[in-house]
Amino acid sequence: MAKVPRAGRVKTRLAAGLGTVEALRFYRNALAATVRRLVQPGRWQTRLSIAPDTASQIDFPFVSNSGLKLQVQPQGPGDLGARLQRVFQMAPPGAVLVIGSDIPAITPTLISDAFAVLEGQQAVFGPSDDGGFWLIGLQAGRRFPPHLFKGVRWSTSHARADSVQALGVSRVGMVASLDDVDDIGSFNRLHALSTRVILPVSS
Repeated sequence: MAKVPRAGRVKTRLAAGLGTVEALRFYRNALAATVRRLVQPGRWQTRLSIAPDTASQIDFPFVSNSGLKLQVQPQGPGDLGARLQRVFQMAPPGAVLVIGSDIPAITPTLISDAFAVLEGQQAVFGPSDDGGFWLIGLQAGRRFPPHLFKGVRWSTSHARADSVQALGVSRVGMVASLDDVDDIGSFNRLHALSTRVILPVSS
């Protein structure tokens, strides 16, 4: 799930500490890198669910100019719960994973792990330390109740626990914990990790 990379419309909390232009550049680069990394023909089908609905593939140059085989679909109206539910409802039957677009540490191995967990569970989550999640997976094609994520307190420390309760499932699996980059603190932590050099110990 991704928003069109536009100044002032994405990463507003990060922009408060980093500046609008740099926050936009980070979001655009992180989204492009994640999509390129996760398009794995033959392993799974990757879709880009976008907002606003008036956007199109041309608003994502890294897609339209790269030849990536990627289907683009609108998220539709409503809060995050309504849009998540719509993604699952629009998907073909089978295991479906939904991720955010601002978690640079996502790898194909983690996605493969989540699909494997979902084979024996009713739902799978990729947790984050703030109580939310970077990934959610369900078996699409089944009948979902209206307002599947009703009562979830989004953007709080209760989001993951509320989501598990709202789903009403008894078998829930977890994969590795990752954090999104929402503010200057998480951006600086990411930068520190990416620039750290480990030197060999001399004998």
